[in-house]
Amino acid sequence: MSIAKTGDTVKVNYKGTLNDGTLFDSSEGREPLEFTLGAGQMIPGFEKNVLGMNIGEVKTAVIACDDAYGQPTEELFMPVPIDQVPADIKPEIGMQLMISRPDGQQMPVSVIQVTEEQIVLDANHPLAGEDLTFEIELLSIN
Repeated sequence: MSIAKTGDTVKVNYKGTLNDGTLFDSSEGREPLEFTLGAGQMIPGFEKNVLGMNIGEVKTAVIACDDAYGQPTEELFMPVPIDQVPADIKPEIGMQLMISRPDGQQMPVSVIQVTEEQIVLDANHPLAGEDLTFEIELLSIN
C-alpha cells in the first residue's frame, strides 16, 4: 500500500470547518485538490496531516492557527484617512476591498473600523487566528 511522503504529488478531497462548525472551504463539487508534499503549496498543518496517509484513508485533522494562517499581524492593520477613500466607496465594517501594493500587485483587505476621520483595513488572511478542522481523504499518490 502506498504511503504519502515528501516529494509525492497527491490528490485529496477535503472539507474545512472552523471551531463553531462553519464550513469555510471544501472540494465537494470540484476537482480534487492536487499538490506536491514538501513544496510549500499548502499550509504546514495540512501537509503534515497528509504525510503518512494511505490511499483511500480518511482522517480528521485539527490544525492550530500557528500551523495554518498564523496569528493576525499588527503591521497588516492599515489606517487610511477617510479623504483618501474613493468617493464611490461607502465603507462598512466587513466590506472586502482590493488595494494596490507598491509593486502593483492587488491585495485583498477587509474594513474593520470606520470613523469620521479614517477607516482601518486588515490585510491579514481572513483565517488568521483561527484553528481549522479538515476532513481529508487521500485519493491518489503520484
